[in-house]
Amino acid sequence: MKIIHTSDWHLGQKLLYNDREEEHRLALDWLLDHIDQTQADGLIIAGDVFDIGNPPNYARRLYYRFLTRLQSTHCRHVLIIGGNHDSPAMLDAPKELLEALNIHVLGAVSEDISDDIIEWKNEAGHVEAILAAVPFLRDRDLHYSVAGEGGVERIERIKAAIKAYYEKIAAVIHQKYGQPTVPIIATGHLYASGADAPPGQDNIYIGDRENIKADQFPALFDYVALGHIHRPQMVGGLHHIRYSGSIIPLSFSETQDDKSVYLLHFEGRQLQNVDVLPIPVFRRLKNIQGSLQQVEESLLQFAQKERAGLTPWIDVLVQTDQLIPQLDQRLADLTADLPIQLLKIRLERRLALQEPTIAMPDLEELQEMEVFKMKCLAYGSPPEEMEELETTFRELQTWMQEMEEDL
Repeated sequence: MKIIHTSDWHLGQKLLYNDREEEHRLALDWLLDHIDQTQADGLIIAGDVFDIGNPPNYARRLYYRFLTRLQSTHCRHVLIIGGNHDSPAMLDAPKELLEALNIHVLGAVSEDISDDIIEWKNEAGHVEAILAAVPFLRDRDLHYSVAGEGGVERIERIKAAIKAYYEKIAAVIHQKYGQPTVPIIATGHLYASGADAPPGQDNIYIGDRENIKADQFPALFDYVALGHIHRPQMVGGLHHIRYSGSIIPLSFSETQDDKSVYLLHFEGRQLQNVDVLPIPVFRRLKNIQGSLQQVEESLLQFAQKERAGLTPWIDVLVQTDQLIPQLDQRLADLTADLPIQLLKIRLERRLALQEPTIAMPDLEELQEMEVFKMKCLAYGSPPEEMEELETTFRELQTWMQEMEEDL
């Protein structure tokens, strides 16, 4: 059996107010072509299908267009789980209709854990694979706050609850199926200990950056298909526990990452091989920094190179000891007739007397957590309290998201 593992599409995402519709369309077209070429039997999308809970109409069209075209391929089975960016209600809305097409969607955990165990069956009705469908586990899925509980205690409680959830669903599978001869696959959308995340990816989880260790996933699982971290990788050096990563670079911090999906080859329960299918770069994101002269030379050199695909987007950082009047206009005039687009222009001013570099951050570049930490420091919050403050802020974010979904 051949199964493709992908995640973190983030349809509807904007990069500095610029939408990514064309890049996403090309990436999904590429994925459909490779599902067809490889004759994959199944597809797992491990969360963050959309970038926000209420995605724009074009993002929804991309999603349903993909699922519709998928019906003309060899792929007979699909499992889609919700991520922390997804609205469970929005994902689950067409659930019954999609199940008629062998597309199983799980936006949030069910009241009965056995309902989250999915069977993929062939045309004769025989089970081909068993899936422990685990979406992003929200705080309400794991525990209720305990009065007087500190930040460290809450983090440890969350870690223990995540581990216990996987142990529970594995126990239910073992009790029902014993030792089957078909693959048993688990999904997850979380930060596993040891994973390497891009520098700008700060929205890791509701308690801590390390929620479960690779060797804490039950041994019953023949493969664990993870989402949430945008960089493809094995976790803890284990061949069968992997993040597939995002399908396009979602920020300038991901420009060096190779994007890909995984093609899993099973013989019975045995995972024989995992092929890495590299995704082409449809739009180049480029960081250019240096003195004004160096930046201008680099922009001209970069623009002279012939390349296919969409117009490259550039992040420029000019390092200088003095103010540069009308910097934005100067660089805009320089690149006006070049096949590139300047998305961001920043000035990093080095003061005289070798004082530390001062770089004023743009609010639009910052994650909510980064803004919160800066405000805490500005109000004089002690560093030793920062971990607990971050934990409380993450819980508040989760609570607000859940309140919005319930409205």
